[in-house]
Amino acid sequence: MATEAGSDASTSGNGPPKGHRYDLVVLANRLPVDQATDPDGQACWRRSPGGLVTALHPIMQSRAGAWIGWHGRPGAAPKPFNHDGIRLHPIELSAEEVDGYYEGQSNATIWPLYHDAVEQPVFDRRWRQAYHSVNHRFAAAAAQLAAPGALVWVHDYHLQLVPGMLRKLRPDLRIGFFLHIPFPPVELFCQLPMRDDIMRGLLGSDLVGFQHPQGTTNFARLAAHLLDAELADGVIKHESGVTAAATFPISIDVAGQQQLATEPPIRARADEIRRELGSPRTLILGVDRLDYTKGIEHRLTAYGELLADGRLDPAQTVMVQVAVPSRQRLDQYQSLRERVETTVSRINGRHAGIGKLCVHYLHQSYDREELAALYLAADVMAVTPLRDGMNLVAKEYVATRTDGTGALVLSEFAGAAAELRQAWMVNPHNLEALKDTLAEAAAADVAEQRRRMEPMRSHLRRYDVNRWAAAFLGQLGDPASPEPS
Repeated sequence: MATEAGSDASTSGNGPPKGHRYDLVVLANRLPVDQATDPDGQACWRRSPGGLVTALHPIMQSRAGAWIGWHGRPGAAPKPFNHDGIRLHPIELSAEEVDGYYEGQSNATIWPLYHDAVEQPVFDRRWRQAYHSVNHRFAAAAAQLAAPGALVWVHDYHLQLVPGMLRKLRPDLRIGFFLHIPFPPVELFCQLPMRDDIMRGLLGSDLVGFQHPQGTTNFARLAAHLLDAELADGVIKHESGVTAAATFPISIDVAGQQQLATEPPIRARADEIRRELGSPRTLILGVDRLDYTKGIEHRLTAYGELLADGRLDPAQTVMVQVAVPSRQRLDQYQSLRERVETTVSRINGRHAGIGKLCVHYLHQSYDREELAALYLAADVMAVTPLRDGMNLVAKEYVATRTDGTGALVLSEFAGAAAELRQAWMVNPHNLEALKDTLAEAAAADVAEQRRRMEPMRSHLRRYDVNRWAAAFLGQLGDPASPEPS
C-alpha cells in the first residue's frame, strides 16, 4: 500500500522504527518510488518501473533494508518513510544543485564522456562543486543509516565519489559500487578535470562492478595509470587498500516479462496495434530514451533510404519509433529532438500514402503492458545505439517473444551484444551495413527467426535479474546472497 507522500510512516508498522540501523543500504540517484495521485486525489508513492527496482525490491524487502535517493523534485525533501517494507530516505536537492550536480556534471560532463564522447562533454567548475557536495550528502546519510559491518551498494555515475567519502566516515562497512553505463578508456577518462577524485572515490569500494569486461579492464588500467595501483587477478592494490573489479551484466525480470506476453489483454492489444497501423507485412520497432547515444537518427536515415531504394515497400512496411522524453532542459537534447522530428517528417513526406504513415514517432512514455504489446506486434526490433551500457529493451523483446519468432537487430556497441550473440549484429555508424542488416532481418523466415531466438531466450532464462543481484552481493560478501554457480 502506498504511503502518503511527504509523511513519516515510521510508526505505521510498515517497517523498522525511526532511528533503526540497517544491514543493507542502497544508494541511487533516485528513490525506487515516484510521487503520484491515488483515485481519491490524495498524494501517494508508487513503486517505480525499471530493472534496478525490480532486481533489488525483493531483496530489500526481505532484509528490511534502506534506500537513499533523490525524490525527483527540487526543494525540501519529504521526511524518511517506509514503503513496502523498505526504509526510504529522501535526499534534498536545491534547484541549483539539480542544475549543477544532475543536469550539469552528471549528464552534460560524465554521461557523454563515458559514452565515447558521442557528444562533446562540457566542463564547468561550478558543476564539479555541486557534484562533490551532493555526493557527500549521500555518503553522510549512508553513514548514519548503516548498521556496524553493513553492506552498502552504491549505484551509477551520479555517485562515483560516495564510496571513498563513505569509507572515511565508516571504515567498518562493506561497500559495493555498480556502474550502469560504459566505463571509458584511459584517453577519454583522463579528460575529466576531477579524474583523480573519481578514481579515488570508486576505489573506496570493496567491489566495483561493470556491465562489460571492457569496462572492468579500462578501470583497472586507469587505476594503474593514474594512481600507480598494482593489478593482480581482478584485484587492485592501491594507497587506501584493496578493491576488486569484476563484470556483472545486468538483466531483466524474465519470468515477469514472459508472463506479460501470455496475458490475453496484452496479446489482444498487440493485434489491435497492427490493425491500427494498417496491418503491414513488416513492422519495425525502436524503443529508446531520446538520447544522442541511442542512434535514433542513424536508424531513421537507414530506414528512409531503404524505402527510397525500393528495398522495403512503403505500402507494406511501418516503423514505430518510441522516443521517451529525456533531459529536456539540456540544449543537446532539444537539438536532437528537432533533428529527429525533421527526419521523421521528411520520410513521411516522401513515402507516406493518404492516411498511412511510414514512420509513427511517439515522443512519450509507455507502461510495461503497452511496451509488451508493442514487442509482440513488432516483426523486427531495432536496438542500434552508438554506445550503451547494456540496453535492457533488447532483452525485454527477446523475453517477450515466447513463440520464438521475431528478429532482433542489435548494435555491436550495446552491452547486450556480448550475451545476445545470435541477434543480427551491426555497426550503426556504417549506414550501408545498417541498411543491409535491417533489410535482412525484415526478410527472415520463421525458421531463421527461431534458430536465432531460442538460444538467446535460453540464456536470459538462466541469467535473469535475480541472478545478477545475487552474484554481486555474494561477491561483496553477503552471506544471504551466495554467488550463483
